[in-house]
Amino acid sequence: MAELAYKTATDLAADIRAKRIGALELLDHYLAREAKFNPALNCIVVKDVARARERAKAADAALAKGEVWGPLHGVPMTIKESYNIAGLPTTWGVPGLRNNMPMTNAVMVDRLLGAGAIIYGKTNVPLLLADSQSYNEIYGTTNNPWDVTRVPGGSSGGSAAALAAGLSALDGGSDIGGSLRNPAHYCGVYAHKPTHGIVPIRGHAAADIVAVPDLSVVGPMARSAEDLALALGIVAGPDLLHAPGWKLDLPAPRAEGLKGLRVALWADDANAPVDRTVSARIEAAVEALARAGARIDAKARPDFDASEAHRVYMRLLRAVTTARQPVETFEANKRRLATLSPDDRSSAANAVRGSTLYHREWLAYNEERTRMRWAWHAFFKDHDVLLAPVGLTAAFPHNQEPDRDKRFLTVNGRPVPYQDQLFWAGVATTAYLPATSAPIGLTPEGLPVGLQIVGPELADRQTIEVARLLAGEIGGFTPPPGYAGDRAGSPQAIPIPAVPGARPGSAR
Repeated sequence: MAELAYKTATDLAADIRAKRIGALELLDHYLAREAKFNPALNCIVVKDVARARERAKAADAALAKGEVWGPLHGVPMTIKESYNIAGLPTTWGVPGLRNNMPMTNAVMVDRLLGAGAIIYGKTNVPLLLADSQSYNEIYGTTNNPWDVTRVPGGSSGGSAAALAAGLSALDGGSDIGGSLRNPAHYCGVYAHKPTHGIVPIRGHAAADIVAVPDLSVVGPMARSAEDLALALGIVAGPDLLHAPGWKLDLPAPRAEGLKGLRVALWADDANAPVDRTVSARIEAAVEALARAGARIDAKARPDFDASEAHRVYMRLLRAVTTARQPVETFEANKRRLATLSPDDRSSAANAVRGSTLYHREWLAYNEERTRMRWAWHAFFKDHDVLLAPVGLTAAFPHNQEPDRDKRFLTVNGRPVPYQDQLFWAGVATTAYLPATSAPIGLTPEGLPVGLQIVGPELADRQTIEVARLLAGEIGGFTPPPGYAGDRAGSPQAIPIPAVPGARPGSAR
């Protein structure tokens, strides 16, 4: 029965509608797997079992009367802890928000429920969603199902780990610095960062905030490109303010297949060198596309300087993420700004600069970003998609050093600053572009590698379709060893450095 857990959400929904399995039976199957595998992974940190079981019973009863709630009728899923669900905590890993219990659901949650999904749990995140690992003082550390000594990514790391371990059929994450894409890459699953603004973000907030933040998006995570397309179709569309007069009508993919697909390849960059173990998998995927008839251009680049684009991204990123900081921190950063050397390019210094921007300065950066958007618009007239790495390496060992400037990744045998991995996130994020992360195989160590498929604004269906077509050539999601088949056994929990004050995931 382990293979049941690894069916796509699309297939599971079809099985339920055809009454080959009941919604409650399927939920109990996932709950049994959660009980078996989650203690070593700590990916699902809040559970809502009683309400989920009642909803599953109602789904079965409705189907018996011929009622279908929607395309996800009766399908069990999880969602990132940062989404509001009425009656469950939304903390973003912040100890001071431990008792924050929203009274309403996030828009994306309501749309998934409206499509018939059954959300039975919430998945772990880093503090303020600001890391490519997933640990915090409330819920502790999440481990990667492929190797529990390594990170699952962040900030949607709990979501990616739950999908990879077969604990959920579908999930929802968010992304501002690769937070959908890098967990998918590290855990070998699929994720889609939508075009900025097409999926309402209301209800995805650390406090009672309703303004749409710059750069940030919410989107689906899954084990297949088909499920990404299904979920995006459910959650995308205008929020209530615009719904009376606007309609989202995403264009169909330009190409019906891989033959003739115009592919630009940005496989490496001096700003963020990529480890050979990752590059080898990207090369193999590109070769498969070429054999299928795609036209590959490895030299094409948009008409702007990559280093300058990264500088703009980091300043805009720090401006929006540090807006979450308290007034006292803002005042301290203003004092620190006066003491910074112009040559100080540390992550701490860049955070100070971003957090203290005058609005006039922000407008200048936004002007630069808007020019980049038009440069991308021109670029994609000649190319259907751009392929790029998601990260510099495969999943790396847990590293909870508080000073980010003292963290390093090993790339081709050499230490590289931890924050350099943000370069590849910014390729799509700065200019609001859609990007799909798709698994493309394993490193020699047996760790997953993902590929970032970037398209022009609103070409979300295009990037997801290319991910689907690529899976037809090289295969898609593969379960980690020990989680599928009759001999699936619980992974051993390996001790890692503890987070001060942390406790295991709680059941609610």
